[in-house]
Amino acid sequence: MALRGEPLNYHAGMQERLLAEQLIGYDTSNPEGIRNCAGFVKGWLEARDIPTKHLLVRELPIIVAEVGPSEGPVVVVHGHIDVVPGQPGQFEPITDGDRLIGRGAYDMKGAAAAMMLALADLRDQDDVRVRLAFVPDEETEEEVDRGSDVLVDAGYGGDFAITGEPTEMLVGVAAKGVLAVRIEVAGKAAHGSTPWEGDNAITKAFSVFRAIESLPFSRQSSELFDRPSINLGRIMGGDALNKVPDTCVIDVDIRYLPEQDQDSILEQIRAIPDTEVTTTFRRPPVEVDPHSPMVRALCEAARPHHPDQVTSIGRDGASDAVSFIRVGVPAVEFGPIGGGHHGPGEWVSLASLASYRRTLGDFARSVPGVLGVAR
Repeated sequence: MALRGEPLNYHAGMQERLLAEQLIGYDTSNPEGIRNCAGFVKGWLEARDIPTKHLLVRELPIIVAEVGPSEGPVVVVHGHIDVVPGQPGQFEPITDGDRLIGRGAYDMKGAAAAMMLALADLRDQDDVRVRLAFVPDEETEEEVDRGSDVLVDAGYGGDFAITGEPTEMLVGVAAKGVLAVRIEVAGKAAHGSTPWEGDNAITKAFSVFRAIESLPFSRQSSELFDRPSINLGRIMGGDALNKVPDTCVIDVDIRYLPEQDQDSILEQIRAIPDTEVTTTFRRPPVEVDPHSPMVRALCEAARPHHPDQVTSIGRDGASDAVSFIRVGVPAVEFGPIGGGHHGPGEWVSLASLASYRRTLGDFARSVPGVLGVAR
């Protein structure tokens, strides 16, 4: 990171790479790694004269840092430092040309590194308050007491929020909602040598899942989405090799369209015979006006760093941006270029991290003008 008075070299991507590598090196799929990574973030910021605060959610730290004037417009750049589990080697980042490869490189430690650098770039300006917030639990299945909700309920909102999830440098103005359901499928037990005398609940569960994929809600589309997403995430059944299983439980992850209704989806699933359905996790969808002045300003700031026209898009994944929207703060998803998140070859483009950093800075500086606030 360039210290005060030193020239910035945005396009080389060296600062972004080094910082992202350090963040990737922490295995933040577990509480110890999350705490260690949060401590590193805190130390990095405070070494650059940026004071930090922390909140707690389930004994895990939420890091908050701010620069700029105490009065006037507030922009929030927001993300998470937790990751899904990976193999040990994935926490040893590798650079291959423009690609930085490692667990969380794309989702979203690369973006987190660029956000930290952008905050440091903005520390001496006096036009806009920029608030950086990292939560420790975006990847969890907790339905209540979530870090982003704790953050906004503690008053750390603003005039506009950017959540740094992967978007290919496009602006995500809509995100699917989450409806996770646990379905217990009933069968009939019998001896394993005479399976025709029973009703195998495990094989039946696969038929139930295929039935869900064929329900009316699964075939709907909208302007920004081709269809809902339906994934069979877990299956649990059988208690003896030589017995026809009489019960099977499946966990199904449904990402539904903003225009769809949770209760209607549940009603369709519950109509499938021989099933008992309970919900295990819900998260509402996100929708923001793509023509709002702040969204247009973010698109304009990103335009010089994108090969095509910057457009507003829908995101298949759920978004913690909903925490801000819940309290009246417009929020979008906006992140760098990469691929393979949650997979074995996850990567982020180093050049896009430099572009992302610059875009955040240019957007923040434009906010007073967009809101009509005198400088």
